[in-house]
Amino acid sequence: MRDFKAARAPEPNAKWLKLRVRLLFGLFLMLLGVAFGRAVQLQVFEQEKLRGMAQDQYVRHIEIPARRGDIFDRRGTPLAQSVEVDSIWVDPSMLPDVKAASRALAKALKLDPDELGARLARAKRFAWVKRQAKPAEVAAVKALALPGMGFSKEPKRFYPQRELGAHVVGTVGMDGRGLEGLELAFQDELSGQNSSTSGFRDAKGRKLLVQGALDPLQRQGAAVTLTLDRHLQYVAEKALSRAVEDAKAVAGMAVVLDPRTGELLAVANHPRFNPNTPESSSRSGMRNRAALDTFEPGSTLKAFVVAAAMEEKAITADSLFFCENGAWRVGRHTINDTHSYGWLTPQGILQKSSNICMAKIAQAMGREKFVKGYQSFGFAERTGLSLPGEGRGVLPFPKAEVSLATQSFGQGMTATAVQIAAAYGALANDGVLMRPYLVSKVVDPDGVVLLENRPTELRRAVSAKVARQVVGMLESVVVKGGTATKAAMEDYRVAGKTGTAQKADPVARGYSDKRIASFVGVVPAESPRAVILVVVDEPKTDVYGGTVAAPAFKEIATAAMAHLAVPPSRTVAPEVAVAAESPAPAAAKPGANASGAARTALADAVTETPEPGTVRVPDLQGEVGREAVVKLLAAALEPQVLGSGRVVSQTPAAGSLVEKGARVTLELAARQ
Repeated sequence: MRDFKAARAPEPNAKWLKLRVRLLFGLFLMLLGVAFGRAVQLQVFEQEKLRGMAQDQYVRHIEIPARRGDIFDRRGTPLAQSVEVDSIWVDPSMLPDVKAASRALAKALKLDPDELGARLARAKRFAWVKRQAKPAEVAAVKALALPGMGFSKEPKRFYPQRELGAHVVGTVGMDGRGLEGLELAFQDELSGQNSSTSGFRDAKGRKLLVQGALDPLQRQGAAVTLTLDRHLQYVAEKALSRAVEDAKAVAGMAVVLDPRTGELLAVANHPRFNPNTPESSSRSGMRNRAALDTFEPGSTLKAFVVAAAMEEKAITADSLFFCENGAWRVGRHTINDTHSYGWLTPQGILQKSSNICMAKIAQAMGREKFVKGYQSFGFAERTGLSLPGEGRGVLPFPKAEVSLATQSFGQGMTATAVQIAAAYGALANDGVLMRPYLVSKVVDPDGVVLLENRPTELRRAVSAKVARQVVGMLESVVVKGGTATKAAMEDYRVAGKTGTAQKADPVARGYSDKRIASFVGVVPAESPRAVILVVVDEPKTDVYGGTVAAPAFKEIATAAMAHLAVPPSRTVAPEVAVAAESPAPAAAKPGANASGAARTALADAVTETPEPGTVRVPDLQGEVGREAVVKLLAAALEPQVLGSGRVVSQTPAAGSLVEKGARVTLELAARQ
């Protein structure tokens, strides 16, 4: 009998079981393939990316800012340096109470608590509290013992001479980048290159160096040496400030230039500012007016018109011009002189500063030669001081007769103070125009000279004969009958020219009642060593350069001649020359009085001549400290000041004969 049970077909469940096994095997095989492929992708194709992400968790590349290079004067005195200071930061996420911490930090650092609190609330893991903090402020924050506080070193710019030469040197921002002056002009050279090094971050987020300290030379900028002389810069700034304040003026400029080389020994501006605290000064107060600003110079340019006319043989030193007794009609305009003059030679025209006769000299030259004459002295072209925004000046071609007349006495055209000083330097340098410059050299930390300026002749403006003749004519300006008798010096011959220019009114498109008073002088006239220009902007007490600017010139020139060790021009004392022109004194009485009078006369006629290289110490008893320092510098002596107030004692004693450059110690005390 057949077994029907054994002949039954397999149940469907067995078939589906085998199918499910195969499907699961294929699924697992596919997942294994995906995992293998992902592993290959991570280990092979994304290896570098993942390694970088891992290193970001604990490895840090620390940026170390470069130490900014120093700026020095011509004798190596530092004008700008960089020092390492602490900057304070915080991790706000670690503060238990942000508002309370903000109030405590603001009180310790004298900050606005609301502003600081808002800044910390916006930040997640990092926020600056105060950058470049003072040591006392750092100590006060550490005393709070707040969690999450951090301190990092940053270079801070420091100006040890404070206001001295600040307009030339300039200033930097909080980020250490130059904002004004040479700090901006030589940003790349001074800033150097920042360094980076690797380090680890610990569990608290602190950065740990693993390569040790870097070589300081690798992160230091180049050093810049200037042509400025600290002593002459101080004297120029002091004299200029006094002139501006006495005249109740709004501003002033002064330039001291060596005509033989073109080196700028002093560039002073007023008002002054302290680059250590630039936030306390306005933007305009930081402007280097002497190099950047252009203005209508006025009569100081008359010397160049005379020189150019003599060079072109349009006039001679003996030519006569009729000055129309003070008023001369030119078209619809009238040219006026301050006084009524008749016939004058070129020397008389410069001495009296006649606008009318100067306009006639310009007419004798012709327009083309007139413009060419100004251009030969460097006007309407930049001097190339490496300062951003340096003024160029404007010299329009004088199409109208009145334009030719006004430009002949420095109106209707513009120039910078440095341009004027450089042009007078050409007259003082036998007619050769030298390129003025401020930067002597730029040297990197390894001693490689990146830039070096040397005396450079630009062109011959006029012949040596004409230049000497014009300088000789300008000597008449400072003697009796000239416009600048206050610029005359006892021991040196001075050649110079005054200027009183009207200021243009850009709104009314004409001239206002405001003036620019100036004086520029060459000293000594027979062998010039310095060109000194003083400009006073909008004086109120007096508007004439011979009254406002000439005294400041004399003060600067006196110190400059002593500092540069220039021998006096005259071999006979001034009082002897005056006595020779005076009537003979009454006969002396016989006896002791007669012998006393004889000794006095002998003392007046014969003066002691110190040995070369020596100088007598001046009597400074009772002088204010600053005044005493100025007198010592003028006498080519080095001051050492102890205390404050007025001089109560000095060593060596007054009248002592010492070598130039010797140190004189001054003991100062306040009045009781």
